[in-house]
Amino acid sequence: MEVLTSHVNIEKLFDQAGKVSPEFAVITGLNKQSDWEKKFHDLGVKLLFGEAGLLETAYSSVEEVVVNALVGSAGLKATLKAVEAGKDIALANKEVLVMAGSFVSEKVREKNVKLLPIDSEHSAIFQCLAGEEISKVKRLILTASGGPFFNKDKKELEHATVKDALAHPNWSMGRKVTIDSATMMNKGLEVIEARYLFDIHQDKIDIVVHPQSIIHSMVEFRDGSIKAQLGNPDMHVPIMYALSYPDRWQGPYGSVDFSITDKLTFAAPDFDKFPCLNLAFHALGMGGTGTAALNGADEAAVDLFLRGIISFSEIPAAIEHALSNLQSIDNPEIEDILKADEWARDFVYKNWSKDKE
Repeated sequence: MEVLTSHVNIEKLFDQAGKVSPEFAVITGLNKQSDWEKKFHDLGVKLLFGEAGLLETAYSSVEEVVVNALVGSAGLKATLKAVEAGKDIALANKEVLVMAGSFVSEKVREKNVKLLPIDSEHSAIFQCLAGEEISKVKRLILTASGGPFFNKDKKELEHATVKDALAHPNWSMGRKVTIDSATMMNKGLEVIEARYLFDIHQDKIDIVVHPQSIIHSMVEFRDGSIKAQLGNPDMHVPIMYALSYPDRWQGPYGSVDFSITDKLTFAAPDFDKFPCLNLAFHALGMGGTGTAALNGADEAAVDLFLRGIISFSEIPAAIEHALSNLQSIDNPEIEDILKADEWARDFVYKNWSKDKE
């Protein structure tokens, strides 16, 4: 490994650098600190700071594959730098395609690099499409766990606490992604990501709730045949597949035990109870900078909820408020995309923090 990055957890970055011995380490959320530079130097690792350090290593790294697991919009510029340098991207940062799917896809085609999905749902679809033609696909079927509120009434969600929303039944994830799962915005963002990853119209992307999280997603073909990819709810396999593609490495992570997995159930998503799903489809239909604004508004609204400033049910309300006030730009350049994301973020903070803190 040549480069390892973190946002603010420099202690964890130092610990991991000691284990994997990268040439560079980047801490994006802290100012330059000479004492930490010396500690990393003693490990034989050069420590860089800020977005400049991130972009420098994304472009200049000699590695052929860059894994982007950054959270939120921070990963967009770094991804574009790596693509510009001709590197394949193993993508776990869905916001890259949510914000700038059309723009990034064009750059990927220009540079003839691979965009390999790490999200379990998109990895599943990628595997199901192996050897198939996208023109023969009737629909992509993204599976959703349903999150912690799948069996709750809509009225109960009005009083949901941060603790309630963070109690995901199947997956251990970061706070932002876990709240997105609770609102089902995460699945909406995955629809947008799938639209650009697989170059397929949004009308051919469906969602099905599958609480057991054993089937990670499916593809239905025009003859009615359906392929599904199954596995334990564990991120090791999709990460490993993105890194090993087109090979398959030996995996020590265990198989699905069908003797105890006695029931696989499915249900239609409740768009009324989870309005963030509608908002994601709406933003995708808007085109232009709509999805970038969706991303920024969602990040701000989730942050306000986690800080106790707005309620759970106000998350979609804040996002909808931002989208309804957006002046979208068609055929945006990268700066237009970043500005739309920032505008929506600022709009939510300004209009939903006031008199609430």
